[in-house]
Amino acid sequence: MQMSTLFTVDPDWAWSPYEPSTEQPWDARRAAHLFRRAGFGATDQELTAAVAKPPSDVVSDLVGRALAASQDDASTDPLARAMLATGNARTLAAWWLHRMLNTETPLLEKLTLFWHGHFATGADKVTDSALMFAQNQLLRRHSLGSFADMAHAIARDPAMLIYLDSATNRKAHPNENFARELMELFCLGEGNYSEKDVQELARCFTGWEVRRDTFRFNRYQHDSGQKSILGQQGEFSGEDGVDIVLAQSSCPEFIVGKLIRFFMFDEPAATPELIAPLARLFRESDLQVAPVIERLLGSNLFFSEHSIARRLRSPVELLIGLLRSLEATTNLNLVADGLHELGHSVFYPPNVKGWDGGRTWINTSTLLGRANLIGSVLHSDKTRFAGGDLAALAAQNNATQPEALLDWLERLLVAVPLPTAARQSLLESASSSAASQNDRLATVLHTLSALPVFQLA
Repeated sequence: MQMSTLFTVDPDWAWSPYEPSTEQPWDARRAAHLFRRAGFGATDQELTAAVAKPPSDVVSDLVGRALAASQDDASTDPLARAMLATGNARTLAAWWLHRMLNTETPLLEKLTLFWHGHFATGADKVTDSALMFAQNQLLRRHSLGSFADMAHAIARDPAMLIYLDSATNRKAHPNENFARELMELFCLGEGNYSEKDVQELARCFTGWEVRRDTFRFNRYQHDSGQKSILGQQGEFSGEDGVDIVLAQSSCPEFIVGKLIRFFMFDEPAATPELIAPLARLFRESDLQVAPVIERLLGSNLFFSEHSIARRLRSPVELLIGLLRSLEATTNLNLVADGLHELGHSVFYPPNVKGWDGGRTWINTSTLLGRANLIGSVLHSDKTRFAGGDLAALAAQNNATQPEALLDWLERLLVAVPLPTAARQSLLESASSSAASQNDRLATVLHTLSALPVFQLA
């Protein structure tokens, strides 16, 4: 199938379990696609192990391990405590990048990144890094669980309330910011509520405050009067207001549409007909996220040409994916600073809408900036590959000859086959005798990272 026929895809076929075939084999390319989307890439050994299992087992394992790990308390992490001691959210970003790079449950971090963009909150305004860290833990804890529980938790989250100017909400002057964003950006989407609904919902949250960095309900400042929200009337509390929003039929459709875009393809937007089966599953599962993610990642549509290479990598996906696939470690403060320059600094979304993603990631300046950041990492004296150098890692993977090297890098890092001209140019660089093996390999990787196909997830 071609992308031009996406609008005519049969939803039943789309969300049926993927069964490998001659036309759509379960091979290293599709395994790499799964690991790029459900995490940040994979090593050659991980791909080999995955291909030896049924794809449904690999997907179930990814989801199951992420769900189990979602309840781990990140505050016990010594690196997190050290970063929090600095009081600087920029250093906290390096901690999260370290977690993405080294986690054994990459899907959990990928979903935490998704929810961070969905419930966007910025440390430029919430200057207390401990509050940003607490929100990060909240998102991780709920990332595969109940969306309803997550929405209720985020409604009381001090970082969110500070970010949306709702840290002090008085009945004489209800703050509409959180009420509006709860419906427009977090749960329902534009066009599924009225301005009157915003005003009435805002009254529900009066008396909600942040005191000493903790949520507090001030009953003296709560408007307990009759309210009319989305067709319902009553003396609603803030909790009631969240429940009314979550009960709307547009809620599962809105969330599923965003999950499809994040995990499958940037363009075009999924049709209502395509969204409907997953939205129904979401509602019938009491808004549990895990069943939707497992169905999505294990589907015919996910492993089809409609999804493979149909997303642009975000800067975080690009850098962490390169490092994970090549078993690399490096100075993550350098990476965090570089990501900030590229517009993808975690804990610093551009606004309450989060990152637009897709085509907005790429222009002449950012394409050069991406390659330059990768070049800086490759040539940093802090960078190691499986504890050694790049040449040794290539040798461990039987990739010392130019053709074998290109095959190895293509398998790990590129979603589609390299164009003939680009491959020939890279082969010439790999065959050069003008530099050491490590320098040649770094040059090949640096050149590869600047190619348009390298930007595709």
